[in-house]
Amino acid sequence: MTAVAIRDLSKSYGRTKALDAVSFSVEPGEVAALLGLNGAGKSTLFQILTGLFVADAGSVAIFGHDLARAPIPALTAMGMVFQAAVLDVDLSVAQNLRFYAGLHGLRGKRADTEATAALGRFRIADLAGQKVRELSGGTRRKIEIARALMTRPPLLLLDEPSAGLDTQSRRDLVRDLVALAKDEGTAILWSTHLVDEVEAAAKVIVLHRGRVLADGTPAALAVQTNTATLEAAFLALTRAEPA
Repeated sequence: MTAVAIRDLSKSYGRTKALDAVSFSVEPGEVAALLGLNGAGKSTLFQILTGLFVADAGSVAIFGHDLARAPIPALTAMGMVFQAAVLDVDLSVAQNLRFYAGLHGLRGKRADTEATAALGRFRIADLAGQKVRELSGGTRRKIEIARALMTRPPLLLLDEPSAGLDTQSRRDLVRDLVALAKDEGTAILWSTHLVDEVEAAAKVIVLHRGRVLADGTPAALAVQTNTATLEAAFLALTRAEPA
């Protein structure tokens, strides 16, 4: 079953059209990159996907559950990592994860087991007792993603997850997430404006001024634009759009 199916999604703020008949899909086990410049509409789309905003038109289905008609099963299937940091830096890693687990009904040994498994995926289980403020930005990001994975969601939404990270930390994050999709069959929708970090994505959706300009593999986008790289394809697509 398709993990995310978005059809003709539109959203306006007054006269400004943030999303204009956006359509695309994400399959289980697929890393899909939502690639766009700042102001492209990525954040608005994620706010609709997570139920914070309501679309003016169109539909969203998460594993067959219509988000408007059956929000609980649709939202239950998601794990979300926001661009803004959400960890309490004065608590330990384990305390942060236990708090999140409690919000989702996980307690006791089960919560600890899921926390250990999630941290282990990113090779940071040994940091469970450390306070978050003692850790690097890249490690904090891994903890936030591990936190989102504690409920074992089949869909992971990432809104600019590498914001503030150095080049090596970004590369490590990409590697780990591609492995997660492959090993666990997790569908990943990754929102970003950085081309280099999504070159390993199975699919790239180019969003520009609220519209989808292209949807395909990095190689297919290069062929479509008669360019040699994903970066060149992205620039060709967005520069061709009238101001």
